[in-house]
Amino acid sequence: MNQEQLLERVHFELMDGYDEELEMELEDREIDPVTRKVIEYERTESAKQERRLYFRELFRLQAELVKLQDWVVHTGHKVVIIFEGRDAAGKGGVIKRIVQRLNPRVCRVAALPAPNNRERTQWYFQRYVSHLPAAGEIVLFDRSWYNRAGVERVMGFCSDEQYEEFFQDVPEFERMLARSGIQVIKYWFSISDEEQNARFLGRIHDPLKQWKLSPMDLESRRRWEEYTKAKEIMLERTHIPEAPWWVVQGVDKKKARLNCIHHLLSQMPYVEVPHPEITLPEREYHDDYVRRPVPAEIIVPEYY
Repeated sequence: MNQEQLLERVHFELMDGYDEELEMELEDREIDPVTRKVIEYERTESAKQERRLYFRELFRLQAELVKLQDWVVHTGHKVVIIFEGRDAAGKGGVIKRIVQRLNPRVCRVAALPAPNNRERTQWYFQRYVSHLPAAGEIVLFDRSWYNRAGVERVMGFCSDEQYEEFFQDVPEFERMLARSGIQVIKYWFSISDEEQNARFLGRIHDPLKQWKLSPMDLESRRRWEEYTKAKEIMLERTHIPEAPWWVVQGVDKKKARLNCIHHLLSQMPYVEVPHPEITLPEREYHDDYVRRPVPAEIIVPEYY
């Protein structure tokens, strides 16, 4: 392979990596509820321009996230990022774009299931504490201890006493995290009643998205106003200087992703960390080495 072919191959690999984002755009497709087929929109020139701008900004912001990651590792910073919000508000989409090009050993997602019988007898915050970051780590909570202020309150999974105790404890818990050197950043994703309804219908009729719908999601539609009241109380009682809430307007998914990532980057005084120049070493060859053939029966058939 000559130098020109090598450069062409490197370019191809780079573009192939960016195609990952295009594949993820399947999440944004819309299904006709009658025919159950993907709705194909004829893109206007304005829509095409917006799409180009979205990808250009997303890739630029993701490059900044890589710099942020290097700075976190270099300085030993510890970060917790909490994502809360309405069901189908776009939390998962922005989390995927944040971690997409980062090292999973540095930046990881904690998405805890419902507590089991043993966990229900623990101190409420106990199962979350084990997921907190050490030096040089970022942890993204896809829902968090704020379940108690939202779904547990609305669905009756906690008592009035437990609910009030939570509001007494959580500000001090987060102040303790801040005193220990953990930066806590909290996002609430907000969408309209109409937009959530449309997204739920899309999930119902899309086989690739039906797994996202749980009985709790469906019940949240019915109890929209109760969830609104719970959210308002939560924001009012847990918005503290050490860990303030930030509201992301999520009706436009793409803009919400860009706005959230842009804001996240502004929350830390990161700088680009210098790295030594990387030189790929020459491969060593040994006359006494003979590569063994791979048994045909263990090779995955090439259907494509």
